[in-house]
Parts: sequence; structure tokens; C-alpha cells
Amino acid sequence: MTHALPGYVCAEDGTRADVRTAPWCCPVCSGPWDLDFTPDPAAVLDPASGPNSLWRYAPALPLPGAFSVSLAEGHTPLVPLAERIHAKLDFLMPTLSFKDRGAVMLAEVARRLAPERVVADSSGNAGTSVAAYCARAGLDCEVFVPEGTSEKKTGQMRAHGAAVRLVPGGREAAAAAAREAADGPGVFYASHVFNPYFLHGTKTYVYEVWEELGGRLPEVLVVPVGNGTLLLGAALAVAELSRRGVRPPALIAVQAEAVAPLAAAFAASSEDAGPVPQRPTLAEGIAIPAPPRARQILAAVRASGGTFLTVPEDRLREAQRDLARRGLFVEPTAAACWAAVGPSAPGDPLRGRTAVVPLCGAGAKTGLAA
Repeated sequence: MTHALPGYVCAEDGTRADVRTAPWCCPVCSGPWDLDFTPDPAAVLDPASGPNSLWRYAPALPLPGAFSVSLAEGHTPLVPLAERIHAKLDFLMPTLSFKDRGAVMLAEVARRLAPERVVADSSGNAGTSVAAYCARAGLDCEVFVPEGTSEKKTGQMRAHGAAVRLVPGGREAAAAAAREAADGPGVFYASHVFNPYFLHGTKTYVYEVWEELGGRLPEVLVVPVGNGTLLLGAALAVAELSRRGVRPPALIAVQAEAVAPLAAAFAASSEDAGPVPQRPTLAEGIAIPAPPRARQILAAVRASGGTFLTVPEDRLREAQRDLARRGLFVEPTAAACWAAVGPSAPGDPLRGRTAVVPLCGAGAKTGLAA
């Protein structure tokens, strides 16, 4: 029932809104929404008895009642990658990226709200996920992408029945076009940045790590960061699991050296990140020059005792090749964490601690970096 959906709240000014009638952003500050939801730490969490999808964590998720949208997403393998480092193979999700975790939540919310159409913006992976899950839910979908987006990704969106709008300019131009469309009547903006239901989907990544490691977490979670949807989801799960007595890990956030506004702000001890130029990088999925949730991302990393690392293009290229030689063909963005903390990384960024790195997107979507 839609009346049972947890509402939105703005972290900056406390504005609250009903999901059924809310605009896509806070009407006071134009910032992204958070969700007025905290799972009950006393609720029984027994994922092994649940379905073979991320809905196995239903007691920790903000969608009450029966769900209908699923492609058996989640429960991806956790495999040893190097001494004290495991990789979680989220490129094996139904649309070949971790974005399925959030997209299934947005599609389920949209199904319950029954809009005339769903609008999204993306550099590729989020768009393919939203397109697939809207197809599963029987919803009309329109995805705005920058010109130059991989034809393999836009082809995947079209195959799922989405209308693809190519926008001149970079990632921010595509977002602006989608937000203009989102202001229209009967539109649900399936924003993986502004809609907090997406973050409550990505948090299942950490719940799965907790389950796969027998009820504990590693000492470090290494996460690629552009808009921060995986990192902020991870921070939600870490906080929720810590209330259940699980020892929280440090969060190491990884950015491409070419576009690293958050790393620069962290190094300068700033609470927010100023915009940086949109430079070309192999890690297109995290090349976000002005992340709307920058303050939250920086605060989450600092609160965890973590840090930011950046990787240059040559190390991204070599990390992708190194993973492929280990049998794991991922796109360059997905190789960023391995470039940052793997055996070829300078220094000892993990300081001997156990860690999990996500391999977020399949190499079949982009090919091998030249």
C-alpha cells in the first residue's frame, strides 16, 4: 500500500514530504532526499530463509508488504582475490552491474505509485538497470544519457523498451535534461542520486558481505565513488549492522585522478566539495564533477576512519588487464578499487587489514581499455 511507504526528509533543512506527492528534490534547498526510515535492530534477520534475491533482507528494507519486482538480483559471489582481499562479483547481476540493487527498489516504488512514465539519467549502467526493471514492472521508461555513451549500454536500454535520449555535453547535461522532464506531471524520477530508496537497495551489498563472511564484516570496505550511491548505501548498512553488534569497517573511497572533487575536498579537510572540470577518464562511471551528496559522502568516510585514494589512467588500464588475467573481466570503472589497493598499488593502503572490493560492472559493456 502506498500509504505505508516511508517518507522523504532533507538532511540539510529537515523538510519532510510524502513519497506520493513529493517533488523529486527538496523544495527548500533543491538537495537530494534522505529516507525517514530506520530498521528495527530487534527484528529477526534470517536471510537464508528468504528468497534468492536482495528481498531476503526484507526486515531491513523500507518497502513493507509484498513485493513483485525482481530478477533474482543480489547474492553475488564473494571470492578471494589476493591475500586478505576478497572481491564481490556484482558484475554478475542481471544487467551486469551493481546498479540493479537500487534500480529494483526504485521500480518497486514506482510500481506502487503507478506514474504515467519513469524518467532516469545515467552515464550507462544505472540507465540499463532502470530500463530493465521498469520493463519487469510494466512501466514506460525514458533514459537521458550523454552523447558518447557506450552503444552497448544504450542498445541494452533500448532492448528493454526504454526511450533513450542522447544529450549533447557530459554527465551533468544529461542530468539537467532528465530533471527538467521530471518536473512534468505524472512522472516518477528514478534518480539513483536524488531518490534515497536507491541507497537502501545498494546497502544490500554490505548485508550480503556480512552474510557471506558468517556474520561479520572485513576491516575495510573499498568502494569506487562518483555520485556515492554504493558508498552511502554501504554506510547505511554499516550503521544498521553496528546496531546489531557487528564491528564496523573503515570506508576507503576511490576516485579517478582525472575527476576527483571528493578526494580533493577530503585532503583539504572541507565539509563539501566544489565542482571540478569534466576531464576524460577510463572510469566514466565515477567521473562526476559535482556530486549532489558530496557532504554526506565526505562525512561518512570521515566517520568510519577511512580515507580517499585516487588512481591515474595507466593504473586503471593495468588493473583491468590484471583482473582479466585472473579470470574477471570488468569495465575500467570496476577496476578502480583494485588499482587503488591491489598488489601494484603504491605504498600499503590497506596496512595489512582485511578488505572487500566490489567489481561493479562487466567488461562486456565496454571492452578492454586501449
